Amino acid sequence: MSAYVIFIREKTTNIEELEIYASKAPSGLAGHSLKPLVMYGTHEVIEGPDVEGAAVLEFPGIEEARAWYYSPAYQDAVKHRLKGGTYRGMIVEGFSKE
Repeated sequence: MSAYVIFIREKTTNIEELEIYASKAPSGLAGHSLKPLVMYGTHEVIEGPDVEGAAVLEFPGIEEARAWYYSPAYQDAVKHRLKGGTYRGMIVEGFSKE
C-alpha cells in the first residue's frame, strides 16, 4: 500500500541553510523509489495557521518511506533543512478502496 511523506514549511529562518539542503537532498534519492507529487507550489490554507508551503512524496509503502528518510544520504541533507526553517513532517499510509 502506498505511503506518503508530507513536509509542511511553517517558516523560513535561514535561507542559506535551505540552499545547502537543496544542493544535498537530490543525492538522497539514489536507490529509492519515490514520486514527488507536490513541491511547495501555490497553496491556500483552509484550516489552521498559515504556512509557507508543503511537499508530498509518494512511496510504494511505509518501509520504503522510512528507508529513504532515515538513510545516511538524506540525513546528511535534512539537518540543513531543519536549520533553515520550522517544519512539520510525517509519513502517512494510503488506503485501499477495496
